[in-house]
Amino acid sequence: MVRFLEEYGRMWLEPSRGQGVNPIARTRLRLSRPTGPRPTAALLSAFVTVTVLCAGDIVARSHPFGFRTRNVSDLGSQYVPFHAHLWDLLHGRADGGLLVNWQSGFGAGFLPDLGTYLSSPFALLVALFPRDEIDLAVYVITLLKIASAGAAMAWLLLRLRPGRWWVAGLLGASYALCGWTLSAGVYNPMWLDGLLALPLLCLVGEWTLEDRRRVLGVVVVAVAWIANFYTAYMATLAAGLVLLLRLWLVRHPWRRSLAALGRAVVTVGLGVGLAAPLVAVVYFGTRHAYPGRVREFTPRATEDLLARLLPTTYDFGSPAVYVGTAALLLALALPFHRKVPGRVRLGWTLLVIAVTLSLQWGPTHLLWHAFTTPQGSSYRQTFVLCGLLVIAAWHALSYGLPGTRALGAAGGLLALIIAVASGSELTKHPFTLPVALVAAVFALCGLALLARHQGGRRTVLAGLAVALLIGTQVGEVTATSAVATRMRLGHKNYYAPWGERQQRQTDVIAEADGWPRYRTDPGREQTVGNDPLMVGGQGAQYYSSLTSDVLTRTLTALGDGWTSRGRNMQSLDNAVTDAIFSVGARVHSPPDPHQGFFPQDGSQVTVSRQDVPPLATVRPSPAGPRTNVSAFGPSPYRNQELLLGTRVYTVPRLTVRTSAGKQPGPSDDERPGLLIGVPGPATAWRKPTITARCPAGSEVYLWAPHFSGTARIAGDSAHGLTGRFRSDHPVTKIAAMQRLGTVPASGRLRIDLSPDKTGLIPDGAVGCLDTARLHTAVERLKSTGATKVSVSDGTIRAELPPGSKGTAVVAAPRIAGWRCAAGGADAVPAKQYYGLIAVPLDGSSTSLTCTFHPPGLRLGGAVGAASLLTLIALSVLAAVRRRRAHHHPSA
Repeated sequence: MVRFLEEYGRMWLEPSRGQGVNPIARTRLRLSRPTGPRPTAALLSAFVTVTVLCAGDIVARSHPFGFRTRNVSDLGSQYVPFHAHLWDLLHGRADGGLLVNWQSGFGAGFLPDLGTYLSSPFALLVALFPRDEIDLAVYVITLLKIASAGAAMAWLLLRLRPGRWWVAGLLGASYALCGWTLSAGVYNPMWLDGLLALPLLCLVGEWTLEDRRRVLGVVVVAVAWIANFYTAYMATLAAGLVLLLRLWLVRHPWRRSLAALGRAVVTVGLGVGLAAPLVAVVYFGTRHAYPGRVREFTPRATEDLLARLLPTTYDFGSPAVYVGTAALLLALALPFHRKVPGRVRLGWTLLVIAVTLSLQWGPTHLLWHAFTTPQGSSYRQTFVLCGLLVIAAWHALSYGLPGTRALGAAGGLLALIIAVASGSELTKHPFTLPVALVAAVFALCGLALLARHQGGRRTVLAGLAVALLIGTQVGEVTATSAVATRMRLGHKNYYAPWGERQQRQTDVIAEADGWPRYRTDPGREQTVGNDPLMVGGQGAQYYSSLTSDVLTRTLTALGDGWTSRGRNMQSLDNAVTDAIFSVGARVHSPPDPHQGFFPQDGSQVTVSRQDVPPLATVRPSPAGPRTNVSAFGPSPYRNQELLLGTRVYTVPRLTVRTSAGKQPGPSDDERPGLLIGVPGPATAWRKPTITARCPAGSEVYLWAPHFSGTARIAGDSAHGLTGRFRSDHPVTKIAAMQRLGTVPASGRLRIDLSPDKTGLIPDGAVGCLDTARLHTAVERLKSTGATKVSVSDGTIRAELPPGSKGTAVVAAPRIAGWRCAAGGADAVPAKQYYGLIAVPLDGSSTSLTCTFHPPGLRLGGAVGAASLLTLIALSVLAAVRRRRAHHHPSA
């Protein structure tokens, strides 16, 4: 054991190769290869990263090591379902292809989603896992991304400065396991490509300094921007700052520095150009997406910012800049470390301070986020600061261990940080400050022992110090990871991993599926926000940052509900909209117990079927400006009738009463309706009610987008149905229209409400559907509709009855990119019929063809082709020059 500690001690105590060379003179030399074995450092960093992440999940008892799901928020509702859809695409089981996803949103463009969520090379690994292990696949991909980021950082550190490989490996792990990763990155796997891109792009910057590996540099930039252009943009900005600092430190002649900057600009320009086909599609996808809500940036308090430097703190809306206590101490010691050249100390210290301040200032906040304030976390660029802190720590260590004064100053600064941070609510957990203090003491002791070395006995102490530092890092990061995992479950929605419920839904949908003759909707009681991608079928449900504006506005006008400020459309269980969108089979499942909003009723997964028109129907009226989405009125019932072409609803006058039997007051904000609150103690035994008169036997629907709770028809005509409504204010979610049962034989209707918060009942909230009229309308649409419909990736073909006149309407949202042709005519941009694809007919055509062209693909393809040709030309020119120089060397 003593010999083992002595060997580890010598690794610290022996000076790095080249330590005796003047540091300033060394920076002026051509950048030399590091002495330490970079692959070994990268492997160590990856090993430590994976070990600690798994240990944290074991402690938190999180999937796949425990019973707690890790599918919180968008991870369970967006990212896992999109990876499941990628699995289906790779195995040829998806409805649609790279251009159109026919399973979600009644037909959504898929390339923008691919570029946003699935374009990382790591995503292809899902194909190696079984379909029912999709959660494990995403978890493994997450581990590999984080481990790769740590390995790349370790490689970069040894590239920047010679040093000990195992020290670089541990600091690489500190970067990979930073607070941003543990708080945000682990459940936003597409952002982790930016974590990996930062050290890679800094390596590209080093290559441009040396004028080496030009083509490889362009390829690295292109892959980073393809993998996730959003965080790659942030990493590119940070790598540019690092390059500017390196140029200042090296102090080349100004012509040489300008040449290096020019090479860097060309490298980034060509790399981004190669990624343009995908980046342009994503950009135009955001232009056509539903806007959501505009937020103003509000910086967090200083004590909150400093608190996030400490272990075991967690908060969704603050910058998680934790990098490990030892790394933080080394970064704090850098300004006082006299062995480090003054320019190096000044440059890296100022860069860290400047980037820290940029996180808190509105204009630079917008710059980091591509001039758009994010709707979620406001500090998505925090991984950049974490990377700079780790690089600063490496510079403090690679020149030799900090002395007593430097460590004392760093310890004093850390004590000040802890004192100020103690005023933050983020440190009020009973374990936070004790863990931070213990980690600080252990890290300081370890560094101090290493700094005081002389003789063999001190070598043993150094080995003990190294063990102490490694143990401290592993312990505090494991605790921080476990705390973040546990606290996310208490702050965010969470979803069950793949299990019996999803498997049963998949089997039922596969048995009922009849696409493209009709759609099979996975059902109103959703498991995640993208059920069609997880369990199959073709429905309205769709959750993406790129949910189209026309889809949200159309379905909202028809009575649908949504969450995430309009970008998570829900299934709409309504007979009229099922007819409009050709939903011939609908799955009915019990509420998901993981949602926790309503009690489970114990029912089984069932399927109801309905006779519906084909995907393409013919309407007598022409399509034009009066049939755009803006032509919809305030009543969803009348809007449904516009699309159906027939009056089928009775919308009665309502009498609304509170639990006290009084007429409720009007809304106190811009939302129309009458206020219904939770019954007080004196009237808790009574319920608020809605009464009306409707034709006996008609189906009753309640539309109350800003009501939260349950609603039920009084009496036996409810047939066991209970309408469940979810809404919130400020408006982040609205409730979908619900079917409640049938009107009693008396024609008198009473709906009992059970609100769980104050909500609104709008005018015209109740609609009574005449099912006989609906059946007649469906038969008419079937008789004049398409006789045959075929659907491929981005193409719809329909055969129409001879002499069809008016407008052919395809039951899919008219998103940007659709071009249609009737008969043998040339394809032109599709018209819109109340939000759906429309094609004018003159009676001479018996077929129609619609093809989808993703907006931005042609422009991006042109830019990509030009960039590729430029890269080839520059490479050939450089090869010719090298050959000429070889055959005709100058005297």
